[in-house]
Amino acid sequence: MFNLVVFKRMLSAVVLAGMLSGLLLAAVQKIQVSQIILKAEEYEDAAAAALAAAAPAAHTHSAAQAQSHEHEQDEWQPANGLERTLFTALADVTMAVGFGLLLAVGFCLRGEKGGWRTGLLWGLAGYVVFFAAPSLGLHPEIPGTEAAPLADRQFWWSMTAALTAGGLSLLVFAKNWPLKVIGAVLLIVPHLIGAPQPEMHHSAAPAELAHAFIYATAIANAVFWLALGGLMGLFYKKFAQSPV
Repeated sequence: MFNLVVFKRMLSAVVLAGMLSGLLLAAVQKIQVSQIILKAEEYEDAAAAALAAAAPAAHTHSAAQAQSHEHEQDEWQPANGLERTLFTALADVTMAVGFGLLLAVGFCLRGEKGGWRTGLLWGLAGYVVFFAAPSLGLHPEIPGTEAAPLADRQFWWSMTAALTAGGLSLLVFAKNWPLKVIGAVLLIVPHLIGAPQPEMHHSAAPAELAHAFIYATAIANAVFWLALGGLMGLFYKKFAQSPV
């Protein structure tokens, strides 16, 4: 039976855990991720300038790419510095609250009582579902990297996250082996299909910077998911499981 008081307490846990973990993610990104992105953007801008000054024989192709890049630059984006940091933090907190709500729904469906230890396990599962598994096919990419069409990447990412979540659920919670086997199969299906790839792999930035970005985002997301899971479990037990 729906209990409004418990629902409000659950939302309080979600918002509080989401705000704290989102701000933590923003801080980690500011320390180790943002500098890599800014450096990659410098390479991207330099590559665009080189295209604009290319030889006349390649004028048509170069002009088209330069015009496309210029159009992207003309679209509004927060200025570097405080404005960009604040918008990044806002986006991180919003995302964290949304993922926190997913964890809360999972707690409810499984009848979990919460607690930070339980939350850490759910946070680890979230890291695998929403970052680790999709990253096996679609590595985190810095600006200036050629990529497959956005719609194709979004579809593969969504499919991978959904099948990974389903596969992990069956492996952990299913009571019989046939269902666990199905869960294992679900985990590998997206990778057997393969992630969409660009026709040519090219990046304006050096490979070392791209590798550093992959490692930095992997660490940042691990910190975020463990923090979100632990805090969500802690606050869920404190608020939602308290006597009405």
